[in-house]
Parts: sequence; structure tokens; C-alpha cells
Amino acid sequence: MTNVFEACASPNDIATSIKTDGYAIIKDLLTPDLRSQLQSELAPFLGTSDTGHEDFMGHFTRRFGSLLAKCPMSQHLALQPLILQIVNDVLGPYCARFQLNYTGVMYIEPGEKTQVMHRDTSIYPIQNPAPPMILATMWAMTDFTIENGATRLVPGSHIWEDERHPTANDIVGAEMKAGSVLLYTGNIIHGAGANRANSTRGGLAIHYSLGWLRQEENQYLAMSLEEARELPRELQKLMGYDLGTVNLGFVDHQHPNRFLNKDPDDNNDTLGPQDLMDKDNKIQRMKVTGTSAVGRARFNIE
Repeated sequence: MTNVFEACASPNDIATSIKTDGYAIIKDLLTPDLRSQLQSELAPFLGTSDTGHEDFMGHFTRRFGSLLAKCPMSQHLALQPLILQIVNDVLGPYCARFQLNYTGVMYIEPGEKTQVMHRDTSIYPIQNPAPPMILATMWAMTDFTIENGATRLVPGSHIWEDERHPTANDIVGAEMKAGSVLLYTGNIIHGAGANRANSTRGGLAIHYSLGWLRQEENQYLAMSLEEARELPRELQKLMGYDLGTVNLGFVDHQHPNRFLNKDPDDNNDTLGPQDLMDKDNKIQRMKVTGTSAVGRARFNIE
């Protein structure tokens, strides 16, 4: 499989791969010790989570979200420096701030069928092709193989028209070793593969999106305000306790981070800081020239 990089690779090279083909894989970004700690934190929730009861989410797939509250190690993954550099390169041209969009795990058990292929950005009423609005990461807690349900991708489909449908020959499997991470844009056609192995395929997902979009997972209800106040400021802001751009997201005409932390008047007091205005003025703004009903992207391809 192409588009595979070492952990020491240039963030620009990885971002270029994502912009060109819609995805990239970084090997060995998660050490065995950190992965073991993650597995320990996830285990209690995996043991009590449902295996699914519908076709899209699966009938043999354990899922749960709100990882920042349930799994402290996920907080470190969300702030991983290399990942944030890549997110900024891919999403940065289209927003003054990017944010966390979704956190969750997908543990695919033996017997699970192929997931319907889709685009994550279908939750937004914007036709394709479009600039990237979501950049997803899938951290491999186990090896990802074709046999155990590795994520299936259609390279280049992030720049297709909505009318173009993929075929089986367009699909590649994102095979990778445990500790690696798959990055892909939300408008690439993708889906989990079928698990025909005798072992579980475990992945941990952290998605980022443009800061002016509504988040897929409501981060403000995923943990209490008291819990959020204990997080590093950088993570608070990434969750959404920040301005999306100048004057976007304030609370009672206060900066949301100041409101959260009950700060006295300080640098968080202004709703139009110059650095944010400078970023806002550099955004590549989207131009809507028409609308039509194209429906959500859903493709059943075995």
C-alpha cells in the first residue's frame, strides 16, 4: 500500500499525501507501552458496550465515545504534535480555528460484515467536490489486516463529484501494524471491512473539523464543566471552549474559555483578538453557486 510514512517523516509530506489521495498512514506513532496503557483504560468500557444492532454501525462491532472523559490517554492522542501539525496544514486554509469533532472506538469482532461505504462529511449539506471539512485519525490498537476488517478506502474520491460511484476495483485496504495511525479526509469514501478472522480488530478514532462547523459528537455534554476545567487549556480550546473565529462562539459576550474557567479580566476578554482576525482574513472562503438534493453517500460494495 502506498502513502505509508515513518513517524519521523515531514508533516508537509504527509499532508501532501492526504491532499492528493485523501489519506496517509504513519507507522509506529504509538509505542507499545502507551498502547498497553490505552488498552487498559478502554477495557472496562469495551466489556460493557453493546455489539451493535443495525447495519451501518454493525451487528458485531463494539462502539463507544466520549473518550476524553473515559480514557485519559486519549487526551494525549488528541494533542499529538505531529497530528496537529498535519491537521493545521490540511484544514487550516479553511478556518481560523479547528476543533475536535468526534472521539470513539470501533472494535470489530469476528463475523462482522462489510460496512456500507460512505463519506463522514455527508452529515453536512455541502456537495462534492468540496474543501476538506474533517480530518479523521484511526489509531490501530491491533493490527489492521484485510482479513480482520481493515478500513477500506477509495483513493482520490475526496475530489469526486457526488454522481460518481466507486467500484470494487477502486478500493484499497488500510493495512497497518498496531501502533500506527491512519489519517483521512472526511469526504473520502470509506468504510470498515468485514472481519473474517478469529480475532478482533480494534481502532480508536479522533476526528478534527473546521471550527465553524457543528461537531458530530457534542463535546460540551461529553464531560461535565468541572471535568473540563481540569483539562489543559489547549485541550479545552480544541474541544470547542474557544472562539471559532472573531465573535463566533461567545457566551454572554464573554470568551468561552474565560467563561469556562471563571477567569478574571485577562487576555481572554476580547472577542476579536488581532491574531484571530489576521487568520480570519486569510481563510479560503467557500462560494456556494447553487443547490440540489444529492442524498447521502452510501455504497454497498463487497
